[in-house]
Amino acid sequence: MSLNKPRIHTETVRLELKHIWTISGGSADFKENVLVHYERDGLAGIGEAAHLTVGEHTAEKTVQAIERLVPFYETVDPFAFAGLPDQARQIADATPPARAAVEMALLDWVGRKWKLPLYRLFGLDAGRAPATSFSIGLDTPEMMQRKVKEAGAYHIIKVKLGRPNDHEIIKTLRAVTDKPIRVDANEGWPDKETAIKKIEGLEKQNIEFVEQPLPRKMIEETGWLRERTRMPIVADESVFTAQDIPAVAGAFSGINIKLMKAGGMLEALRMFQVARALNLDTMLGCMIETSVAITAAVHLQSLARWVDLDGNLLLNCDPFQGATMNDGRWQPPDSPGLGVQAAPSRPH
Repeated sequence: MSLNKPRIHTETVRLELKHIWTISGGSADFKENVLVHYERDGLAGIGEAAHLTVGEHTAEKTVQAIERLVPFYETVDPFAFAGLPDQARQIADATPPARAAVEMALLDWVGRKWKLPLYRLFGLDAGRAPATSFSIGLDTPEMMQRKVKEAGAYHIIKVKLGRPNDHEIIKTLRAVTDKPIRVDANEGWPDKETAIKKIEGLEKQNIEFVEQPLPRKMIEETGWLRERTRMPIVADESVFTAQDIPAVAGAFSGINIKLMKAGGMLEALRMFQVARALNLDTMLGCMIETSVAITAAVHLQSLARWVDLDGNLLLNCDPFQGATMNDGRWQPPDSPGLGVQAAPSRPH
């Protein structure tokens, strides 16, 4: 099939948050994400890169990383996409979110070209939709109570911890909800002794699992924790790609797969396969993203035991619409590709 050369370009969007977002590593009241547009033969695909707004992670650096990928993606056969993640990983300084965004835009284009939603392109079941959790960022206990009440439409709460008053936070939230709670420490507990005390307290509070209790390099210490609790311990920062999974398989009960860590949907698919082979549970997670990247993840959700796709729900105004929410569960669009479109403009 003869194809014209694609036009690949970026767009930076500023995303205001409903509430200041705080985890153990810092706070933000907005995010700057980067959109990628892949245009070819009268069709346009879209992708998104999300990242931290603290430290070295900026939209400008993501754009630079995407620009390093563009010459490669201008020359590849878009229909031979299975090998693209390994090839793109060889390009120097092409960060995982940048790779995820360009690949997402290409796959969206392929789906549109073939007139298939991406879940069908991958042979997945749109009917299996685990309930998503809704995340509550660190705040005063009273404000976290308020956020839990605002999340009334969701069946599962995910709570960010990593402060000295963690138990007070959970006790305060338990005063207003009996829903299952998932805890994410974001590497916030400094050592195994602190972590096991926290976990022993959480075991009495109907906590579903604990995510990344210790710093990412503390694999042996996490294994020590796992031997002393029945509560599942899920890896996030300790696992980025499929290559990372075997080294942590004995220390964790499951892994959190995120498109922005993996470098795209195709590597995420590989991670599900490797995790299953190693008898690990899987969670499909996200960063703070618009409906572009959230919808991309929703196309894969049938593979996950747990779903934590709420990044777009934390935005003051999502510029896109795609996957739809029904009783706390995401439904992927049936339209071709990602099935994402610009949201209707709100009246001024």
